[in-house]
Amino acid sequence: MAAVYAVVAVLVLLLLLLLAAIKVAREYERAVVFRLGRLLGVKGPGLFVLIPVIDRMMMVDLRTITLNVPPQEVITRDNVTVTVNAVAYFRVVDAARAVVQVENYLVATSQIAQTTLRSVVGQADLDQLLAERDQINERLQTIIDQQTEPWGVKVSVVEVKDVELPQSMQRAIARQAEAERERRAKVIAAEGELQASEALARAAGVLAAEPVTVQLRYLQTMSEIASERSSTIIIPFPIDLLAPFVGARPTGPGRREGGEQA
Repeated sequence: MAAVYAVVAVLVLLLLLLLAAIKVAREYERAVVFRLGRLLGVKGPGLFVLIPVIDRMMMVDLRTITLNVPPQEVITRDNVTVTVNAVAYFRVVDAARAVVQVENYLVATSQIAQTTLRSVVGQADLDQLLAERDQINERLQTIIDQQTEPWGVKVSVVEVKDVELPQSMQRAIARQAEAERERRAKVIAAEGELQASEALARAAGVLAAEPVTVQLRYLQTMSEIASERSSTIIIPFPIDLLAPFVGARPTGPGRREGGEQA
């Protein structure tokens, strides 16, 4: 009876060892295996076997990780204090280096992203930070990716999310924008006056060349006034319109052609 118990115990022990030896890695996971402390290799995805007690493994996720860079208070090159935060997207491309070359690649990538953000923003002016966001993002991505490449980490995108300005600077920028809008309005009004004066000069030239157009314009103006609702209309009557009638006086029997009485 004791022998049966011993056999059953051995079988159970072997089953437990077999279950402990069989491992499964998902499609997006890789297992970095160490045998007696030495790097054996990377296993997965799928089913693989480890030697119990002798082999140890660390599972690494290969999916893209979203890293929120906490707000950083930075002084720009033109001595303006701003608070900037960002977001970075990275993934592990070499699981063995991500485990062997750095203690914690998540923490290390976060720290290098924070220091790089402060350095790059500190080398830019406030206008560049607000207007040239794409260039700053590209520079951040390049620098951080160069720093994390020895760890087997690939940084694909870095985006500056928000730039917080002091209240005094916000008011100054608002005043500057208002002054700029007023300047543009005055320039547009001046250009309109110039175009109107040029058009009036051309119209005066046409009227001077053709006096009849003055009478036509006068009649058109009277027609427009007559269409309006008003109780009393005073219309100045230019004497030039009577010139054709004044110059042709009728000659009667009691008058000579010169206008003298007989």
